[in-house]
Amino acid sequence: MANCLAILEDNPDRITRMKLSAAEVFPSHCVVFFENAHELIAWLTQHLHEVLLISLDHDLPLREAEGNTFDCGDGRIVADYLAQLPPTCPVIVHSSNNDFAAGMYFALERSGWPVSRIVPFDDLEWIERDWKTELLGLAHSGWLTKTQ
Repeated sequence: MANCLAILEDNPDRITRMKLSAAEVFPSHCVVFFENAHELIAWLTQHLHEVLLISLDHDLPLREAEGNTFDCGDGRIVADYLAQLPPTCPVIVHSSNNDFAAGMYFALERSGWPVSRIVPFDDLEWIERDWKTELLGLAHSGWLTKTQ
């Protein structure tokens, strides 16, 4: 799975639009989505060396499975995990939760990760207008083009 973009996002409409935008900018890169912060962290322990970009939402839902409710965590859990590791790729924090997104951003920045912030607004238009523009900027700056 070399040259992957790993994205923490639980909204199906956002996922669809992000897949399309990522495919337009990086048609040869895989895009892996997670709706659960704990599952993303588990995956990153095995695949971080293959990841060219991480994009993190903050707010994730409680889920029901087999009559039990479980917590999907949040983006701060992933940011704190990454902050303990040497930086390997850019991270985009894409959350409208201003209080917690700022904390994620600063935790990553203090740890040396190249990090940017996108504030979702205007329904899904921000994905094409801001998030995809950020991907293009990272590509032009040399990020997201290395091969493993």
